[in-house]
Amino acid sequence: MASARRSFTPSPDGAGPSATPPRRRERDRPARSSRTSSTGSLPLLLDAADFKGTFSFDAFFSSLVGDILPPLPPDSAEGALDGAAPPGAGGDAGVSSVRAPSGPAFAEAEALLPVFKDARKELLELKGQVSERVARLAGEVSAREAAQAASLAGLEAGVGALFSSFSRLDNRIAGVGQTAARIGDHLQAADAQKDTALQTIDLIRYLQEFNECLPGDFNDLDPLFTDDARVGEAATVAQKLRTFAEEQTGGSAAGGGKPPPSAGSGLEAAVGNLQEYCNELENRLLVRFDVAAARRELPAMREWATVLGQFNRGSSAMQRYVASRPMFMDVDVMAADVRTATGGGDGGAPARGLAVLYADIVETVKKEAATVEAVFPNPRAVMALLVQRILEQRVVRVLDALLQPPPLPRHSGSGPPTGAAEGTLGYLRTLAAAYERTQELAGQLTRVGCGDLDCEALADSLFSTARDDYLEHEQASLAQLLEAKMAEARAGGGDGAVKKGGPGALSVGVVTDMLRWSEEAGSRCLLLTRDPGQLAWNVKHVFTTTVTQVSQYLREGLERGQETLSDAAAKRERYMIGTSVSRRVAAAAASAAEAAANAGESSVRAFMVAVQRATMGVALLQQHYVTSVARLVLPGEGDAAACSQAMSSAVASAEAAALAGLGACVDTILAEVERLLAAEQKPSDFRPTADGALPDHRPTAACVRVVQYLARIAEAVQGALEGLNKQSFLAKLGSRLHKALLAHIARFTFNPSGGLRLKRDISEYADFVRTFKAHSVDQRFELLGTLVNVFVVAPASLPTLVDGSLRSMHREAERYIQLRDDYKTANIAAKFTATPG
Repeated sequence: MASARRSFTPSPDGAGPSATPPRRRERDRPARSSRTSSTGSLPLLLDAADFKGTFSFDAFFSSLVGDILPPLPPDSAEGALDGAAPPGAGGDAGVSSVRAPSGPAFAEAEALLPVFKDARKELLELKGQVSERVARLAGEVSAREAAQAASLAGLEAGVGALFSSFSRLDNRIAGVGQTAARIGDHLQAADAQKDTALQTIDLIRYLQEFNECLPGDFNDLDPLFTDDARVGEAATVAQKLRTFAEEQTGGSAAGGGKPPPSAGSGLEAAVGNLQEYCNELENRLLVRFDVAAARRELPAMREWATVLGQFNRGSSAMQRYVASRPMFMDVDVMAADVRTATGGGDGGAPARGLAVLYADIVETVKKEAATVEAVFPNPRAVMALLVQRILEQRVVRVLDALLQPPPLPRHSGSGPPTGAAEGTLGYLRTLAAAYERTQELAGQLTRVGCGDLDCEALADSLFSTARDDYLEHEQASLAQLLEAKMAEARAGGGDGAVKKGGPGALSVGVVTDMLRWSEEAGSRCLLLTRDPGQLAWNVKHVFTTTVTQVSQYLREGLERGQETLSDAAAKRERYMIGTSVSRRVAAAAASAAEAAANAGESSVRAFMVAVQRATMGVALLQQHYVTSVARLVLPGEGDAAACSQAMSSAVASAEAAALAGLGACVDTILAEVERLLAAEQKPSDFRPTADGALPDHRPTAACVRVVQYLARIAEAVQGALEGLNKQSFLAKLGSRLHKALLAHIARFTFNPSGGLRLKRDISEYADFVRTFKAHSVDQRFELLGTLVNVFVVAPASLPTLVDGSLRSMHREAERYIQLRDDYKTANIAAKFTATPG
């Protein structure tokens, strides 16, 4: 099958043949031989441009065989080209789908073979052309690169020469600039020297005028010094002239005096006239400043303040402005300050009044600060003067009215005058409130602005006089408060604890009040004392004063309890009678002794309460030291040790008084025990008659009374004493009771039934003292219970008992055996004589 060849045009996206219809290309090329297959072929028209861009082999192949092979179905074209469909796969995709059922296997092969050969031949020719062209272009590129390299080398040489020229030019420019700068400096210096020379000429001329004029006559001076419109310039020149003249004369006329003469200077008259002129000019300017200030013309005030700055740095204007403030000149303002601060005498008024007054002062200072900022060139210096004047004049006046210290007591022992406690304490509270409020004022003024003034230090110094005798007032206040409390207690007032214990009884409330006063005094020490060492010293003295007072109060309370015990003992001794008295006298004495016994028991109970309260007072004192005092006295050398020593002495003093009173309590208790035993115990209790009645296994009446009494005492002891103190007291009481019972037993004679009755009493006593939880006392009573068996066992068993259970108290046992009613009849002495050891 012969047909025209299609030209190959790549698809824009390289996906396949272009949509452009095939067209034959005409080339101006040499004629070439072409092969002709059995079906005929036309020469291919391939060009290198066909392979530019994105080349697609599928499109190229399609352009070659598109006229020979029939078109494939869309869904099988890819499979046919890739050979994916196997031969003989039925009617699916593939070349076999277009073949005749009975034709050869691939009939188009003969037509395709010459096409492929021609295409290969043209491709080889095209390859050669491209290779030749590439070689030619490569040669051209090499030639151009060589030319460009030569050009670049020439350019580099030129650039180097250019840089060298620029460097030489820059050096020359720098040299010229330095020379010009030196010339400019010389010119500037010359111009300055010229101006200085001109000014010096003028100054010399002005100075000559001042030297030649008469004192006080300045009309013939240069118009500069007489023209009101040039006062600023005149002030500057006058100050320069005065400085120059003073340097030449070697003295200073700043204070207005005559300078010391200098031989050959001839400027003494000029210096005097200049000083007089400056004073006159300054006064004129101050008058103008005052007029502007009275009219509140801030621009004019600033103008004159700036000019006045030439005179002593403007101090006269600043002082004049500050002194002219109404708060320093108006009498009504001063009186109102005092009224506001005192507040009409109300106890809490000073703190409130000062707060109101100081708030007004701060607002006034804020307003003045705005004016000062707008007027003065140096507002910080003016504010420093203003705040200093406020503190030293306005605040001091108020503090003097508030802080009127009461007279200190000069003679110890002469009680404080009526109302002294309230007066001294009120003064101290007012002092603390005033100091605190004044420090707050200083802080607020510092924040508003007070220049370089240390406002807080100045405010602190205002209280230096009050600090001189501050500590003495604190100590006097503590003494006066305690005296007032004691007077209140003696009069029947005071807290419930004082009322319950009666006049003079110890009260924990009084100790609490003393510690509260001490804590308040310590807080004032902390507020009013800045130096840690001085603070420790003040707190130490306040605390030791409190310790002394607490110690004295506790000791005196315990001693009053001892006096009550002594009074009860005296009553008891007074009503002791012998046996040879009438029945009526004995009955009366017994009734009085019972009353004395009741007084003794009451005194013991009262002393136990006093001991309990003293213990609580000491504990509160120790707690107060730990929580409020210890941290404040540590910085002071030896102050903490002094406080500890004072507290130890106070505790020791209270303990000594308590110990003496507790000993008296034991004596009183045992005296009552002995009285009860003597009054209630009958001889028949231990020698009952054998009347056929059943033995009585109850304790005797005397034992019951004694145990009941001791139980009441033990209850009071349990509530008053604690720890080792309670154990020691009960152990001593038990030992004394044991000794008293031994002496009591020795007064009677016992038969076996009476011995059993005694054994029952001893068991009752032992059960009671077991509540003391004192092991040594329990052992004593166990041994006493064993000793009582000598009245119960048969005479024949006595040696065995004594040598056995009573071996440790053999002699005492033999002595008590003699109290048996059958001692002689049973010949018991012979039994012990015959028994060895």
